[in-house]
Amino acid sequence: MSTHNLLQEFPSVSTQAWEEIIQKDLKGADYVRKLIWQTDEGLRIKPYYRAEDAKDLQYLDTAPGDFPYLRGAQSTAGWRICEEIDTVDPEEANRAACSAVAAGAEEIAFLNVAIEDASDLEILDANLREIPVHLENAAEPQLRLVIDRLKKRPRPAPISTGWNPLSNLDLSAETIRIAPLGLVPFTICGAVFEESGATATEEAGFTLAAGVEFMAEMQSRKTEVDRAAASVRFSFAIGSNFFFEIAKLRAFRLVWARAVDAFGGERGCARAHIHARTSRWNKTVYDPHINILRATTEAMSAVLGGADSISVAPFDECYKAPDEASRRLARNTQILLKEEALLSQVGDAGGGSYYLEVLTDSIAQEAWKSMQGVEVAGGFRKAHAEEYIEYLLERSRTAKEKAITSRGRVFAGTNKFANPSERALDRIDPARIDSRRRGTTIYEQLRLRTEAHVAKGCKCPRVLLAEIGDAKMRTARSGFAADFFACAGFETVTQQFSRIEDMAAIDADLIVLCSSDAEYLGVANLLSTELQSRGRDIPVLVAGSPETKEHLQAAGVADFVHLRSNPIELLSKWQQRLGIKD
Repeated sequence: MSTHNLLQEFPSVSTQAWEEIIQKDLKGADYVRKLIWQTDEGLRIKPYYRAEDAKDLQYLDTAPGDFPYLRGAQSTAGWRICEEIDTVDPEEANRAACSAVAAGAEEIAFLNVAIEDASDLEILDANLREIPVHLENAAEPQLRLVIDRLKKRPRPAPISTGWNPLSNLDLSAETIRIAPLGLVPFTICGAVFEESGATATEEAGFTLAAGVEFMAEMQSRKTEVDRAAASVRFSFAIGSNFFFEIAKLRAFRLVWARAVDAFGGERGCARAHIHARTSRWNKTVYDPHINILRATTEAMSAVLGGADSISVAPFDECYKAPDEASRRLARNTQILLKEEALLSQVGDAGGGSYYLEVLTDSIAQEAWKSMQGVEVAGGFRKAHAEEYIEYLLERSRTAKEKAITSRGRVFAGTNKFANPSERALDRIDPARIDSRRRGTTIYEQLRLRTEAHVAKGCKCPRVLLAEIGDAKMRTARSGFAADFFACAGFETVTQQFSRIEDMAAIDADLIVLCSSDAEYLGVANLLSTELQSRGRDIPVLVAGSPETKEHLQAAGVADFVHLRSNPIELLSKWQQRLGIKD
């Protein structure tokens, strides 16, 4: 059977027909509120996309390696597995790098290696000449050492550095003029924006703004546009919003190519060289093996987005120095994506997806607007110095942190589905967990306070989730309350009761009533009387937000736990009340 005849078995369905069925299934519910996703970027994402949504987009017929490189900077698929080496001594760093290469790494990034002279550089590069190398912490002296070395002894594989070209524009122009082949001397880091709370469009837009300012400054210093464009690489952090992260990289290549073209550069020099790293912002101290899952999907986004090289962070790097096992897991994540998932076999595998194509175009447009906003503010350096960019980042960061605090944005194992018996205090390096901004820090601090309290020999707060009355409501509310208090590391015990006397006799530091709204007042009155008769001063809380709140408070109820509660405020308050101090 031919493909043509096979497709004829499936008659086309019009958009109107789809919409009619959707409206029927909604049963009168608001379409926009139910099905339109209002994203952090301000985009309105529809529940489905069809060919008609993408028909007017540009570049649909381009291939990987074709200007404006939306589908990839190269015509072939694939990326380099980059391993980060966080060792100071050049000899030790070289040994670690050679070991990583033997285990499958294809590029090495030295993060903090100390290079004092040409000898250190020689030691560092030993047996790595065929491997691309990145020197993240290179300052002017290291940059000059690298240039001198490459002039005397060119190497087959390139060297790049993390030098920010906007930090010394005259030096940047001089470096471009004297840089030998095989050196990419500069990096414009978009990752710092993502890890400061930026949305996908802001990360792409601010990175583009920095790149545009660099190009303009180099042009004003009579530096060739093509050489300037070829002298810089871009680094991005890849978060967990799967399709947005794919589209972000595709969109950035598009807008960077447009910018270089506008400066008069050759189209072949308008390729954005992109390094991607799994995000630090969304990694967690508690239930840390979930970080492996997060990093895997992030690496997939980077691959499908067309990154040239990718670093997957070890799952434990957010709370201690990674060990060999966690580094191996991180490295093997990419090896599996290459060798078993075969993601290196097809360039722009998501190309043609109506949703992805529309999303890429939307992010590109918004990123360009962000860049223009920075230009209106006086350019990247002025906007940064006058904290215009920080103002925008703080606004986005506050929105994200609010969603995390309210548990609207879920971090499994931390702000929801926490395991109260898990302990992290004995495996963390306090300096490490405070060194980077992460979204879950506020919950982790809450939990670590409880752990520190117990480590001093004090008692862990014991919360009795007292189920009574209506079977459906009591079960739902006790489940919610158990998850709520577990986020602070409190011990929770769930028990059903038919007699108030039995409830009042239980050993607990808090009692949370779990029942129906209609039953709460009667139960609270009886429990208050029973506790008083026994001389027990145990705070009583209610799971829910009943209309009888004032009467319940008069009956002795101390607090209410419900969906609209601020978990950080409420749990911090009860930590204080139960003797857990900072």
